[in-house]
Amino acid sequence: MKSLDLRRAELLSRKVALTARIAQISDEFETHEAKDWAEMATEREGDEVLQDLGDAARTELRMIEAALARMDDGEYGYCVSCGEPIAEERLDLLPATPFCRDHAARH
Repeated sequence: MKSLDLRRAELLSRKVALTARIAQISDEFETHEAKDWAEMATEREGDEVLQDLGDAARTELRMIEAALARMDDGEYGYCVSCGEPIAEERLDLLPATPFCRDHAARH
């Protein structure tokens, strides 16, 4: 069983990595200098992929921030729907999850 401090450290580390990824994606959007239609089409496809990656990173970042808030409130590791403890194995795989296995399937 991991300690709360270790889980917090892991979440904070992931938060730093996601923040850096979001910054890199923003920088990439700013460096486009397409010259012709073919290059512009290729850039547009790349932009869609970057946008999806950025959206996923922002979603995960919000989940991490919510998990850190639950830690501060003493509610981390308990399902926000039913209040039952979240299985340790589930927290190992998804440390920011707010739901137990049963309630995750419903959301």
